[in-house]
Amino acid sequence: MNRKPAVVAPLAAIVGPTASGKSSLALHLARQFHGEILNCDSLQLYRNFDIGTAKPSPAEREGIPHHLLDILEPAEQFSAGEYARRAREVLAEVTGRGRLPLVVGGTGFYLRAFIDGLFAGPARHPELRERLRERETRKGPGYVHRLLGRLDPVSASHIHPHDVPKTIRAIEVCLLARNRMSELHHQGRQALAGYAVLKLGLNPPRAELYERINHRTQALFDRGLVNEVCDLLAKGYAATAPPFQSHGYRQTLDYLLGKISLRDAVRYAQAATRQYAKRQTTWFRQEPGIVWFSGFGSDPPIQAEITRTLAEWLDGPEKFPQQ
Repeated sequence: MNRKPAVVAPLAAIVGPTASGKSSLALHLARQFHGEILNCDSLQLYRNFDIGTAKPSPAEREGIPHHLLDILEPAEQFSAGEYARRAREVLAEVTGRGRLPLVVGGTGFYLRAFIDGLFAGPARHPELRERLRERETRKGPGYVHRLLGRLDPVSASHIHPHDVPKTIRAIEVCLLARNRMSELHHQGRQALAGYAVLKLGLNPPRAELYERINHRTQALFDRGLVNEVCDLLAKGYAATAPPFQSHGYRQTLDYLLGKISLRDAVRYAQAATRQYAKRQTTWFRQEPGIVWFSGFGSDPPIQAEITRTLAEWLDGPEKFPQQ
C-alpha cells in the first residue's frame, strides 16, 4: 500500500553576517509573501537594548508582525535550547494562520537548535557556575575559555573568549556529563518535524561588508548609543548584564568608565564587529543546505533574485523535503 507523503509547511530562514542586510531582505519578503518574522538574533531578544543591536524600529516593522523581539529583561540568561522551544511555539502559531514564517538573524547556534534540535544536556549546577565565575574574576579575563580549550577544543573554537556564560555552560556540560559538549551535540537531537526549510544566505564581498560595518558602527554612536547605555545604567541594569558584553556596548562601557576615549570606543567596536562578522561567515559556511547570494539584502537586484528563488521553491511541492 502506497502512503501519501507527509504534508509539510514551508519555512524560510535568512542568514548571514551582521550588516549584510538581513532585516531589509526579511521585510521585503514578508511583504511579498504575506510573511511574519521570527527574530533569531540573541541580542534583539532583550528589552531596551535598541540602538546597539540595530533592532528594526517600530516604523520599519509597521504592518509586518515580528516575534521574539523584546521578550527578555537585561539580567536574564537565555540558552539556545530555550530559544528553540519558544521559537517552535511561535512557528506553530504563524503556520496556523497560513502565513509564511521567516526566521531572521545571525545567531547561528540558535538557528541550529531551532531547526536541528539540541542534545538533552545536564541541568544547570549553580554552585559549579559560581566557582567558575569566581575563578574568571580571580585569574583574569579569558581563564574559563582557556580551561574550555583544554576540555573541549571544538566547542571553544565556536565560542568567543568574552562570552563567559556560554563558556561556563560548555564546561559545566563537560564536567557533569563526562563528555565533550561538541560530541554530545550529535546525540539525542529532536529535529524540527513537519517543515520544509529553505535557508537563504547573504554573502556580500568582504571589503564592502567591512566598510558597511564601519559606517554602521559609527552611525550607532551618532544616533545616541552612549546616551542609551547611560539610560540603561540609570535604570539600575548592571554592567554585567549579558547584552552589555556584546560589541558596541562593551566598548561604550569602557568609555564611560574612562578606560578609553570615545574615538577609540568607536574604533574598537568596529574591529570587534568585523571579527564577529568573520566568525558568523565561518559558522554559516559550515552549515548544510544554504543557498548563497553574493550581495547585500538591501540591494534591489539581490532582493529580486531571492524573491524569484523563494517563489519558485514555494511553487513546487516536490521541493519540500521532510525536515
